[in-house]
Amino acid sequence: MDKLKVLEDILLRYGKICVAYSGGTDSDFLLNVAKKVLGDNVIAIIGNGAMVSGKDYEDAVILAKSIGVEYYTIDVDIFEIQEFRYNSKKRCYYCKKNIMGGIIKKAEELGFSTIADGKNFDDGGEYRPGAMAAEEMGIVSPLFEAGFTKAEIRSVAKELGLETWNKASNSCLATRFPYNTLLTAEKLNMVERAEKLIADCKIKSVRVRLQGDIARIEMQKEFFEEFMKNDELIIKIKEIGFKYITLDLEGFRSGSLD
Repeated sequence: MDKLKVLEDILLRYGKICVAYSGGTDSDFLLNVAKKVLGDNVIAIIGNGAMVSGKDYEDAVILAKSIGVEYYTIDVDIFEIQEFRYNSKKRCYYCKKNIMGGIIKKAEELGFSTIADGKNFDDGGEYRPGAMAAEEMGIVSPLFEAGFTKAEIRSVAKELGLETWNKASNSCLATRFPYNTLLTAEKLNMVERAEKLIADCKIKSVRVRLQGDIARIEMQKEFFEEFMKNDELIIKIKEIGFKYITLDLEGFRSGSLD
């Protein structure tokens, strides 16, 4: 059976659903399909806090508005979570518990008891403690249930005309730091500002990994030469507060600090 039809049947079975929405490719695809199938019986809730870049949050709000669903935001004080503050190996587990707890509470206030996330079939084979937390809390994963891989989501999203079909994957800003290092709002902001400067130069899929006073920058290798020749950009990044700037010759890769 066509996986899109499988997904639609899963959503119809739930009948009424709240999507934990980030504006990324997966959750945007899920929200669009849910809106088509369930109409006003779907809402989106967006979590906002220091772990999310301002650009990502703003994009999520704009996208939710464009879909035409009712959307809500919750503010998360992420630094109240000790495991997050000290960037423990299970940081994502406790962070997800906190965020999803807020989303569940807000959704229930609005009359929605089923909460869905954008977990896909590929995520099942990766180290994702946050996914474990979501599962323990009863969060459902329709894309995973339907067997959608990331590549399949991008392909169908493109066919549906969704602008996020080729959106670069992003992640919590805490992933830019080695485990067991103290995280502060200032450090997260430094990374966010540096990545925005680079992204504004049309360089995609960038991670600025902060290790001590060194900014280790990962990007796709096709942009290496362009980046190294941009002296003005490098100066602006240093002015944020990094003592040294290095370019990781292995290029961009998700989870390089895991």
